[in-house]
Amino acid sequence: MEPFIKISFLTLMVVLFSPALPAQVNLSKQDRIHTEKAYQRAKKDFAAFESKHGRTIQTKNVRMHYLTWGNPSNPALIWSHGSLLNAYELLPVADSLAKAGFYIVAIDYYGHGSTPIPDHEVSLYHVADDIKYLMDSLKINKAFIGGFSRGGYISTAFYDAYPQRVLGLVLEDGGSVGSNTYYDKLSQQELNRRAKVFDVKTHAPWDTTYNSEMDAFNSIYDKNDKGNQFENLAIIKKDQVGKWIFYLGLLELFHLRNSQEFLDLTLRPAKIPLFAESMVIMEPKIIFRNLKVPVLIMDPYGKGDENPVEKENQDLQKEHPAFITYIGYKDSGHNVLYEYPSKFTKDVTDFLKRSLK
Repeated sequence: MEPFIKISFLTLMVVLFSPALPAQVNLSKQDRIHTEKAYQRAKKDFAAFESKHGRTIQTKNVRMHYLTWGNPSNPALIWSHGSLLNAYELLPVADSLAKAGFYIVAIDYYGHGSTPIPDHEVSLYHVADDIKYLMDSLKINKAFIGGFSRGGYISTAFYDAYPQRVLGLVLEDGGSVGSNTYYDKLSQQELNRRAKVFDVKTHAPWDTTYNSEMDAFNSIYDKNDKGNQFENLAIIKKDQVGKWIFYLGLLELFHLRNSQEFLDLTLRPAKIPLFAESMVIMEPKIIFRNLKVPVLIMDPYGKGDENPVEKENQDLQKEHPAFITYIGYKDSGHNVLYEYPSKFTKDVTDFLKRSLK
């Protein structure tokens, strides 16, 4: 089993259709000693990594955490992660991208990593505003803007709001096709069947509480992994009553706490909170109607694709052949980065370098 943070997600649907991770709190004495040592090493390494790479900035909306790699004078790639992930999503490839000659900035948006959910209502476009604020603070005039899944939609929102600040877009299975495109093709019966999953109240990582951070860490620690998995600490939060939990407040933010909320998200977006609504009402075909920057669409398809939009992506590329590069990843799951990190790095690096010529 891979570290918890490396699970592929199709927004929240893939998580809910996948088996829950086994709790590992009730360990043998020997295993508990092992994981306690791993936890202490992880805490130390996490602090050291954050000291070197981690930063925060107070935007108009939130105190936003972000990570950086590489030389700030190099062309920048600013990355937004997928749902239930965080800035550490880029950890497997960030050093390679930086060594290729790019300054890598990966943000935590609302409720993820070390960035809290704001007290006021926000949307994907508010995250775009945060990225623009960060660019201004870092004195980055233009940057490549990219993201995975929901992060791809944030990247498209940024282009919609600030096209003059964009060198190019990298969209990893998100942001190039309307998010409900596939669901709109399903029958009401099939939608209802999928919605029922959100009413299942069984053990799942995101709704289980722990008495200590160490217990939470131990529950997702993979003892077969050679590393100490320090990045997993980024998804553990303390709740209002002092318990430790994963993904605090995110199901509410996504509007996915039950079957009715899923159906509202899919069929009645005007009824749902702004953050969730802003994603499902976005229509990239309209935003890209006058496309003027290069775009890389990274599209998994085939057996592992839970949300097939291959045709729509290819149609968009045909509309803008001078600007859009389409790369399909056959029989890949949602998250190309984790399944094929070397190919992801090469494809992104080649695109970025080609776009600068």
